[in-house]
Order: sequence, then C-alpha cells, then structure tokens
Amino acid sequence: MGRLFGTDGVRGRANADLTPELALSVAVAAAHTLAESDRGRAPLAVVGRDTRASGEMLEAAVVAGLTSAGATVVRVGVLPTPAVAFLTAEAKADLGVMLSASHNPMPDNGIKLFAAGGHKLPDEIEMRIEAAIEANATTAWQRPVGAGVGRVHDLLDGASHYVQHVAGTAPHRLDGIKVVVDCANGAAAEVAPAVYREAGAEVIAINAEPDGLNINDECGSNHIEALRQAVVEHGAHLGIAHDGDADRCVAVSADGEEVDGDQVMAILALAMREAGTLTGDTLVATVMSNLGLRLAMSAAGIRLVETKVGDRYVLEELRASGLALGGEQSGHIVMPAYATTGDGVLTGLHLMARIAATGRPLAELASVVTRLPQVLINVPVGDRTVGAAAPAVRAEVERAEAELGETGRVLLRPSGTEPLVRVMVEAATEQTAREVAERIAAHVRTASPA
Repeated sequence: MGRLFGTDGVRGRANADLTPELALSVAVAAAHTLAESDRGRAPLAVVGRDTRASGEMLEAAVVAGLTSAGATVVRVGVLPTPAVAFLTAEAKADLGVMLSASHNPMPDNGIKLFAAGGHKLPDEIEMRIEAAIEANATTAWQRPVGAGVGRVHDLLDGASHYVQHVAGTAPHRLDGIKVVVDCANGAAAEVAPAVYREAGAEVIAINAEPDGLNINDECGSNHIEALRQAVVEHGAHLGIAHDGDADRCVAVSADGEEVDGDQVMAILALAMREAGTLTGDTLVATVMSNLGLRLAMSAAGIRLVETKVGDRYVLEELRASGLALGGEQSGHIVMPAYATTGDGVLTGLHLMARIAATGRPLAELASVVTRLPQVLINVPVGDRTVGAAAPAVRAEVERAEAELGETGRVLLRPSGTEPLVRVMVEAATEQTAREVAERIAAHVRTASPA
C-alpha cells in the first residue's frame, strides 16, 4: 500500500481515489488506533464535513466504519475544520473526523483526523493507522455485535457553540469596521459572517450560497479577484477570504491589494508582543514563508523559528515550545490560546480587532513586511530524492546562494506525495529569482528525468 496521508490527511478525487470503501477502512483503523482508552464507555467520535456533495457519501461511510468499530458518533454537519477540532475537544471525544479537501476543487475530498483534545496527528500515529488498514486487508477486524455496535447522534447547535467561542476571543470590538467576507461557498458560509457580526462588524458576505458543487469555484482564498472588486465597490475597510473548510485566511486591503499569511502573521505578532502575549517574542513559520517576513521580524526584535511545510508541523513546534503564534504564507494561522489548529475565522477576527484598536488601515499595518519576489517551479522527476540530492544540483544551489547573498534565498524541497522537486527562489527582483530558479530546475531535470 502506498502512503495514504499527505501533509493534511488523506486526500483524492472523491469516489475514484477516495472511495467509500477507503473512507470506511480509514475510519475503522482510526477508531482502533485513537480510541485506546479504558474509560469504561464506548469510544466517542465527532464527525463534520464541508459543503461538497461527495461529503454526504463519505460521511455515511465514515460513520459506518466508526460505529462498526463500536464508537459512538456525534455528527455535527457542515462546519469549518477548526470548529470540528474545537467540538472534539469540548466533547472530550477520543477522535474527530473532518471530511474536506480544504482549498481543492469540488471533485476532490479528504479525511482529516484529530486525536483527543482536537489535535492533528503526528506522523507516527498516521503510520500506525496506515499499518492497521493494511493489516485488515489480510486479517479481518474483530467487530462488535448486538449492543456493542456504535450509535449515532446529531449535534444541532454545534455552530452556535463555535460562533460564541470564537467571537468571545476578540481583544477589541469591531464596531465601525466594514468587511467583505468571501466564504468560498464552503463551510464558513454561515459561521464566518455570524462571528464577525457578533463582534460588531458590518459584514457583506459573498460566495456564501453553497450548492454542493460550487465550493472553491473561482472564489475563496485561492481566487480573490471577486473579493478585490467587492471591497472597492462597497468601500469596505478590508476583505477576508476563507477556503472551503475555513482553516485559511487571506485578506484584501481597502484598495484591493492582497495581504497574505506572512503579512497577517507579522501584524498579529506585533499586536501580541505589544499586549505581552507573544511568548518568548517568538513567531513560528514554515520554510516557505517569504524572506521579507524574516527581515521584518528581525528588525522588530522578534525571533522566527522555521518548520517543515504544513500547519501540523507549525502546531507541533508551538506545542513543544509553549509558543503563542505561528502559521503559513498560505493563510493557515495558529493561535494555541484559542484553537488547536489553524482557524481562518479566528484569524480574521483578530486581524480586524487590530485594525479597530489602532485605527490604522490594513495596508499600513501590512507594510511592515516587504515581500521579496518569489518564484516556485515544480519539477517532475523520476526519483524525487535523487533529483534533490544529486551533487550537480547541490553545487548549483550553493552557487546560487553565494550569488544571492543576504538579498535572496533558495529552497529545494522534494514533494512529500508526488514525483516532484519544488524549487523556490527569492531575490531582489522577479527576473533574478526566475533566472536562478530555472537554472536549478534544469539541473534537477538532468539529475532525474521524469
């Protein structure tokens, strides 16, 4: 069996790569792996989904798998991923399951798993679940019968619990703030506007009419053109864009300019340091964050800790070091004081609270980070390990690093799930970044032809 788990759960084309049979197997294996408790009761699982039509099918399979393993299932319906994590912790459940492919297009879907407390799984646990699935292919599970079969319950007020929780974290009221919110026709369609209104903002919601097919369809955090236009047309102070499961947040200033996750992190880091809540004056980011963020934090006296790509690795570092803020350039921002995972709605709320507290426009706040031009080339290879580690490739990377000096950066990274080597270069100009990236990519192709 190939590696099932990527950087954020199991993902693929629904009913083709990610079949109901696979979803059932993952659910059974997760129940057996994560519900090893002696609490004297059946294991408890929380199950939610985004708005994809295939989520209904996969939810049925996951619920069947969990109950066949003897777990009691609480279905929470359509909610953001961080809401499912929150409810998993609130219910003291043994595990949580979110059916979503995040920012991916509608034909895709995915399975995200949470352990007790609403925390994402470390690699070691994912490998145990994969091994359990593979073992079941030859040795059937011991299944409970009669009263041992799990039961299913529906939680009807999960959304209101989540809305009250997030709105209650606001460090400042949002009265006087006008915001356009792009809900990506996804899981945030109801709760994101509700949170922002609860905190006092005037909210104009767009792409908030999901029909099961239009999630992330030319909208949301990966397609902000409509948001830019709406912000300018409505004379809003800013725009907020979420993705399909609302664990991301990117913003648009009043004049329609994008404010990415790096800039949002910088704004929040400075606000938290001022409030005395930025533990160790330290921010956690991945190796993909722009060099501009590093330079801005260094100038502000804030230490930056780097992790591998994936908000799960940011989370692991935050938990291990007891830190208070981290995230990714893509808009996954983690604030452990309030959430166990990246939460786009929470991020948007705290970003607007900073605008309201300072009276400064978003563009001015974001200007603390000067983004360097960044070029990313995904190079198809026959062997991604060889393509990244070949002596000629390493020599070219060293040459490029010497050439760029402190004005640029090179990152060479084999994909974790695909036969690709990712070549990322930052430089003072886009032309320089592209020339250097193309040069390195050519060496990668020669080292390991696709």
